[in-house]
Amino acid sequence: MKGNKENFDAVIIGSGIGGLVTASQLAAKGAKVLVLEKYIIPGGSGGSFKRKGYTFDVGASMIFGFGEKGYTNLLTRALKDVNEKCETIPDPVQLEYHLPNNFSISVDREYEEYIGKLSDRFPQEKEGIRKFYGTCTQVFKCLDSMPLLSIEDPAYLLKVFFKAPLSCLGLARWLPINAGDVARKFIKDPELLKFIDIECFCWSVMPALKTPMINAGMVFTDRHAGGINYPKGGVGVIAEKLVNGIEKLGSKIRYKANVTEILLKDKKAVGVKLSNGEEIQSKIIVSNSTRWDTFGLNNNDKGLVAKEFVPKNEHKWSKTYKPSPSFVSIHLGVEGELINKNFNCHHIIVEDWEKLENEKGVIFISIPTLLDSSLAPDGKHIIHAFTPSSLSEWDNLSREEYIAKKENYYSFLIEKISKIIPKLDKYIDHKEIGTPRTHRKFLGRFEGSYGPIPSKKLLGLLPMPFNSTNIENLYCVGDSCFPGQGLNAVAFSGYACAHKIGSKLKINDFKLPN
Repeated sequence: MKGNKENFDAVIIGSGIGGLVTASQLAAKGAKVLVLEKYIIPGGSGGSFKRKGYTFDVGASMIFGFGEKGYTNLLTRALKDVNEKCETIPDPVQLEYHLPNNFSISVDREYEEYIGKLSDRFPQEKEGIRKFYGTCTQVFKCLDSMPLLSIEDPAYLLKVFFKAPLSCLGLARWLPINAGDVARKFIKDPELLKFIDIECFCWSVMPALKTPMINAGMVFTDRHAGGINYPKGGVGVIAEKLVNGIEKLGSKIRYKANVTEILLKDKKAVGVKLSNGEEIQSKIIVSNSTRWDTFGLNNNDKGLVAKEFVPKNEHKWSKTYKPSPSFVSIHLGVEGELINKNFNCHHIIVEDWEKLENEKGVIFISIPTLLDSSLAPDGKHIIHAFTPSSLSEWDNLSREEYIAKKENYYSFLIEKISKIIPKLDKYIDHKEIGTPRTHRKFLGRFEGSYGPIPSKKLLGLLPMPFNSTNIENLYCVGDSCFPGQGLNAVAFSGYACAHKIGSKLKINDFKLPN
């Protein structure tokens, strides 16, 4: 079956935030774009779903990039570029940690308040704490002072350098460095170093020694600068508004459009083929699938690119990085009286430092209705909790074994959450349980993973691939590209991808963004 003859400047496979930012940026530059999404709603792990009056976020509810000033607030900027805006609700606390040795601390929006509490817990490390987090601030200031939207375009980089030479030099210094190396330069206390590990792990799914310093500098400072701001109506509103902006500019998104193959001619990408046999031609193809799914890496059954055309460097990448664990998630609707109105929205529980990277080693908890009550029926709250779990734990189970294991994980999570929210099991109105198999099925991601993590310690961000591939006219976007995981990070990837494509199509504005 052949498709229609409508011409598109770019076809984007997948409507995760990286794909949507790429599409919206290209549309804003005047390109005609088609986004193909295999599911029925946009956003991927940055989407939302509704059940019985509840609006549940698919992934995490702790969102960076929604401040108002500077260049690091990429979600705010991406929406503005297509004449859209999300109403947001500021969170006074990024999260509250519940850690071994009766160590509990909340990360306040106010920097000095947080640093003061951490210094009270580790008075002998007071100077080291200030030096470490102060270094993070230096990195953030470099990022926030210049419109660094692409590092693949030498001409653009030169313009950025002339605008902010010191920031560029400062940023280049930190590209090969990991946060754990910087922490160990200033801090000796093993418990405090473990704490910095969980500070990184909660958003990078890696301890500090494997977390790039540039990413850490961004997160550890932006939470006090732009702050954590929740989009009113749920995280899925971000994707919905990007889609609105894309469509108003004349581009399109199609749902239930499952791409099974990227079409090549003379070793160039020329189009895509859908599961129904339809073929769509385009000058540019962008894959918002993971690199494992795009190129059929790590024993993946079949990639979108035929095996004989997969570039050698993609196989090298798959040896350098491995999929992060997936998660077992529970989405609960609970009686409102269970939650004190002064309770913090986001929590992390770690009971054993040695099991930090293990199955069930960390429990993440979010109660977004503390910020936006409209997400639940009157008198109700939402609790979203998840813990790392690998697909290998869930494969080769019978239907009965699978259901029993889901209930075991559910009971485990309820028990752990009950340590900070007592009697939880008595107040549950609705429940949903998702496993790595659920994430693989609905998000279309290899092993249900939430992105790549280094197989061993690497030099900061330097080994991360950019948007270009060794197949002409084929680009990648999302957490498999620089700078990695997280909504703001994949938004950066989308900006960079659109800039690179814009250069090829000759539609980029010569001026730097304001």
